[in-house]
Amino acid sequence: MTAPTIADRWRAVRATVDRACAAAGRDPAEVTIVAVGKRHPAASIDEVAAAGAVDVGENYAQELVAKQAAVTAPVRWHFIGRLQRNKAKLVAGKVALIHAVDSVELAVELGKRAAALGVVQPILAAINVGGEAQKTGVAPADAAGLVAALRAVNGVRLDGLMTMPPPADDAETVRPAFRALRALRDGLATPASPLAVLSMGMSDDFEVAIAEGATMVRIGTAIFGPRPSP
Repeated sequence: MTAPTIADRWRAVRATVDRACAAAGRDPAEVTIVAVGKRHPAASIDEVAAAGAVDVGENYAQELVAKQAAVTAPVRWHFIGRLQRNKAKLVAGKVALIHAVDSVELAVELGKRAAALGVVQPILAAINVGGEAQKTGVAPADAAGLVAALRAVNGVRLDGLMTMPPPADDAETVRPAFRALRALRDGLATPASPLAVLSMGMSDDFEVAIAEGATMVRIGTAIFGPRPSP
């Protein structure tokens, strides 16, 4: 049998997202699929865009810059990885959303760089609901303090929260993490800053994330296939 193309995989993911939304009583328009192109070539981004993808995420600042120069499709770029402050200049003001801001210092640097370009940079606060030392994000107990501080930073706009729970063989085991992030958001939202975006869910668990309120799911392998070796 012929291996599925990126376009085939995109359509399958799109259909699965639509079914998950229907099962949760949600409008599919509420959930944005961010196609994660980490280590895949620029040609693959053009291919998925031709199939209908609009939003594309990258994990590494220098890879993002290179692909922005090479990709011809008019995609909306997201930066979803851990960002060092010294790389902020490569990303700030140049992407639609930065998903994993876990410190005021990083936000200040992003805001300064964005303001120099005459724009405001949308960001998400990274919350480490799984408590894994290697994962970016603050502990849920520290989320209120981070959110309050980020709301006060000039040059950025806090649009919501993101998380990456521990990997699991059974997606149901991470449901509590997704539920916890939504509950945390609900407790921190204000009329002026509703934190509407919940970025949670990846290739193995995005259906559960949608059931628990995800508004963005970050899908790599299920769309692009196995990731090339570094």
